[in-house]
Amino acid sequence: MTETIESFIMKEKPENYYEELTGELEKLNSKFRMFSNINKEISSGLPFSVKDNICVKDVESTASSEILSGYLPPFSATAIERLRKGEFGFLGKTKMDEFGFGTFGTNCKDHPLNPFDERYVTGGSSAGSAAATAVLKHHVSIAESTGGSISAPSSFCGVVGFTPTYGIVSRYGLIDYANSLDKIGVMARSAADVRYVFDKIKGSDGHDTTCVDHPISKEGHKKLIVIEQLMEGVDQEVLSSFDRTLAKLQSMGYTVERRSVPFIEKAIPAYYIVSMAEASTNLARYTGFKYGLKINDFSKGYNDFFTEARNSFGQEAKRRIVLGTFVRSASVKSKYYEKALQLRQMLIGSLNRILKEGFIISPTMPIKTPTVEEVNGLDPVKVYVRDSITVPPNFAGLPHISFPSDYIKGMPTGTQLVTSHFNDYALLDFVEEWEKSFEYKFKYNVGAL
Repeated sequence: MTETIESFIMKEKPENYYEELTGELEKLNSKFRMFSNINKEISSGLPFSVKDNICVKDVESTASSEILSGYLPPFSATAIERLRKGEFGFLGKTKMDEFGFGTFGTNCKDHPLNPFDERYVTGGSSAGSAAATAVLKHHVSIAESTGGSISAPSSFCGVVGFTPTYGIVSRYGLIDYANSLDKIGVMARSAADVRYVFDKIKGSDGHDTTCVDHPISKEGHKKLIVIEQLMEGVDQEVLSSFDRTLAKLQSMGYTVERRSVPFIEKAIPAYYIVSMAEASTNLARYTGFKYGLKINDFSKGYNDFFTEARNSFGQEAKRRIVLGTFVRSASVKSKYYEKALQLRQMLIGSLNRILKEGFIISPTMPIKTPTVEEVNGLDPVKVYVRDSITVPPNFAGLPHISFPSDYIKGMPTGTQLVTSHFNDYALLDFVEEWEKSFEYKFKYNVGAL
């Protein structure tokens, strides 16, 4: 067991510990809007929060979408069931970009704000999970990533965000965005806490045929590889910070090498073609009949009924439905969707060859933490290209981790490390070593003992 979790579990707590914890959390939640609901009945265990697209039995789970308002799942996701059997207590559901559609955490009602400074975004789509982890001293969050939804908010909120190899953690109970890309992962304040939770939730599951019980290795490397194309368009302040991180790692005995990877610059358009195609298929089930929002006026014709129900989708969800439906239509499927799938296989091959030699390292995000005002001024294409660094490992199903590595004008910034499939433990070993000489900073420590 890790020192942090073990010490919390073993330490005697005040009789009213959980009552005071939820009370203080409610006050901060009114300021930072991290949680969609807080479980005031929690009375034991290490508090864990759950991203709102992961089902918890009899707890409203909406993926932060109006169309799922009122949906109470009759079961919990496998990852949640596995945690609740241990020494963990369910704390609440965290807000997110609607259905995971977003980079900055702003595509939902009353979106979360950054605990370091509420003028800034948290990052997305696991926005509330990152903010909650930055606020709570003893806590972990179960989150999910499709194209960077764990790494991006982890970087902006200064926490550790781990996205495992695709298929290592069961997706059963996840409200899907894109089935071939979605991965349930962990956010925490240390790599050791991530490891402890990961060991609890991983492993095969009869409910999910894509979930495997594969041995996980810890093959470390002393070579760090910087992909030159990923550095294009990175802000100068972020580049300077990254150079400082590399220099520190070199002083720890690592070597740095710069490479180019064929086709990696095509990852963004290919990823969005595949993810939107899958998303439009998944969202077709929300018709106003079965899940969440119900339209009870059955005198309407089907088109009117269907249109009224699906008008509850937010602007970004509608955009992805339209684009996803287009790219998988018969007339253009071979031109866009099938080529995107081919490119994904080529990218996997290119990255795997490099990852045999070392870790791929980069800034987590190409920009420093932006303000809400700055994000509101971006058009969709400018938002999508901000995923340029987090998309490649997600698109390839590779394990990766974002860890705090610097603070720029008081706001955290992260570094991302990528390794080969099923070498997940090597990432956690690397970050644990980093944490021995770099102290993470937090403005709040709610629940500290």
